Amino acid sequence: MDSPVVAVPAAPFNFADHLLQRNRERGDKAAFIDDHGVMSYASLADRTRRMAAALLSSGVRREERVVLLMHDCSDWPVAFLGAIYAGVIPVPPSTLLRPNDYAYMLSHSRAKAAIVSAPLFPALQAALKSGPHEVETVIISGAHGASGSGALSSGALSSGASGTDAHPLERLLESEPPLAACAPTNPDDPGFWLYSSGSTGSPKATVHSHANPYWTAQLYGARVLGVREDDVCFSAAKLFFAYGLGNALTFPLSAGATVMLMSERPAPDTVFKRWRGVSGVQPTVFFGAPTGYAAMLASAALPSRHQVALRLASSAGEALPRETGERFASHFHCDLIDEIGSTEMLHIYLSNRPGDVRYGTSGRPVPGYAVELRGEDGRPVADGEIGELYVRGPSAAIMYWRDRARSRDTFQGEWTRTGDKYARSADGYYTYAGRSDDMLKVGGMYVSPFEVEATLMQHTSVLEAAVIGVVDAEGLAKSKAFVVLKPGAHATAMELKSFVKDRLAPYKYPRMIEFVSELPKTATGKIQRFKLRERELRKSAR
Repeated sequence: MDSPVVAVPAAPFNFADHLLQRNRERGDKAAFIDDHGVMSYASLADRTRRMAAALLSSGVRREERVVLLMHDCSDWPVAFLGAIYAGVIPVPPSTLLRPNDYAYMLSHSRAKAAIVSAPLFPALQAALKSGPHEVETVIISGAHGASGSGALSSGALSSGASGTDAHPLERLLESEPPLAACAPTNPDDPGFWLYSSGSTGSPKATVHSHANPYWTAQLYGARVLGVREDDVCFSAAKLFFAYGLGNALTFPLSAGATVMLMSERPAPDTVFKRWRGVSGVQPTVFFGAPTGYAAMLASAALPSRHQVALRLASSAGEALPRETGERFASHFHCDLIDEIGSTEMLHIYLSNRPGDVRYGTSGRPVPGYAVELRGEDGRPVADGEIGELYVRGPSAAIMYWRDRARSRDTFQGEWTRTGDKYARSADGYYTYAGRSDDMLKVGGMYVSPFEVEATLMQHTSVLEAAVIGVVDAEGLAKSKAFVVLKPGAHATAMELKSFVKDRLAPYKYPRMIEFVSELPKTATGKIQRFKLRERELRKSAR
C-alpha cells in the first residue's frame, strides 16, 4: 500500500473527542444548520457530552449498541458522537426500511437502546412489538414538536416480555451534566456499525473502528476534496449512508466547516431551496448521486450558476454517466467529480480530482489506498481488461458482526473484495464495468434481485420472476422484472409494483415490468439472467 500521508492516531483515541478537540476554538461558529435552526460548535460539544452522560445513566454500557433511527437533523450528530464519546456503539440504519427490517437489526445487534426521530417512532414501536430484542430505553428526538406528543412522552411501551421506557431527548439532555471525559478507547476499538445489503438481501453489520473515519477525513476529505474551514457542506446522501456520514459529519467537522442538513427526501426542488440559501448561508460543496444529478438537470427550476455558491460537487453511489457530468460542469462552471467507495471501506478509494476530471471514469486511487484488478484466476489483469476490484487501505472495516463466512469472503488479509468490476486505462484511470454478483445499484442503493423476485412470487398470480438491471436513455441503472403469470391468472404492472412497495422498502420495487411466457433457464432449471441482460442490450442497440 502507498505510505500513509498522515500520522497514525496515537492511543488512546476517541473519534468523537478528536472532533470536539479540533473545534474547541470555534465555539461561536455554526456547526450544523438544519430545518429548525443553527447549532454552534460550542453547543455541539455540550450536547454531545450530555448525550454521552444520558446513555450511560440509562444503563447502556461500553461497547453495547444503540440504534439511531433518525432523519437528518442536528440531533443526529449529537446522538452519534455522544454514543462514541461514551464508548457506546451507534448503529444508524436506513430510514427507508420497514418495521420487519428494524426488528431484525434490533435483534441482530442486541441493541440496549434506540434513539429515534418522532415521525419514525411508529415504525420503531412496531419493530419492538414484532420480535425479540434487548432494548430497554427509547430516546425520541423532536417529541416536543410532534402532533399527539402525549404518546411520545415518558412511559412504558408494550414490547413483549419486557417494558421499554421512552423519553424525549431534549428532556434527557437538560437533566444530565456533560460527561467530564470521553471513554479511553483505542484507534482499533469498535467505534460504530453500518448495515449494508447482502447478496441474499440479509443485511450485514459492518464494524468500523474509531480510527477509520479519521483516515477517510485525512486521506480523502482533506487531501482530495480539499474541504476547508470556510466551506458549507450539503449532502443529498443521508447520514446513515457511509457516503453521507463522511460528507456531512466526518469531513466538515474535521476541517471546522459548516454543515447544512435536510430531513426531507432530496428531490430537485428541496435541494435547490438549500442551494439558494438557508439562514443567509449557501452550500459551497455538494454531494449527491447520479440519479439525483440527472433529475436536477432535467428540472425546469434548475438554478443558474449565478444563483448558487458551489465550488465543487461530488458524485458516488453508482457510475456517473459522462453526459451528466459534462452538462453539470458546463452549466455551473463547477467540477462534478465521480468516485467510488463502499460501506466496507467507509468512504472513497477511487476518485477524480478537482481540476483533473475525466468524465466517464471513477478516476484514480486515493493516496493511501492501493487497488488491484484480478481475473477469475485471482491474478492481476492487464490494462484494458476487465477484472474484479480489490482495495487495500487503512479505513477497512474490522468484520461483519456475527457473520464469519461473509467476513472471510470480503476481508481477505490486507485486501477487501469489492464485488465491482473495472477496467484500467494505460494512464491509470478506472472505468466501471458492472458487478461480480447479481446485486443491483439503483439510485445509489443496493437492491437484491433475489429479494425482489421472492416478493413478486408471493403474489397469487405470479408463477416466476427474474429481476435484472437495465440502463435507461440517460445512462442510469434501473431495475426491471420479467414476470411469468400462472395459467389463467391476471395482474397489471402497476398492481405488482404496488405489491412489492407494500412489502419491501419502497426504493426496491422494479421500475419496469415485462410479462413473458417463460424465462431462460439452464438444463437444471436455474434462471439465466445474463440472457435477459443480453436481450435488453440488443434492444437498446437497435
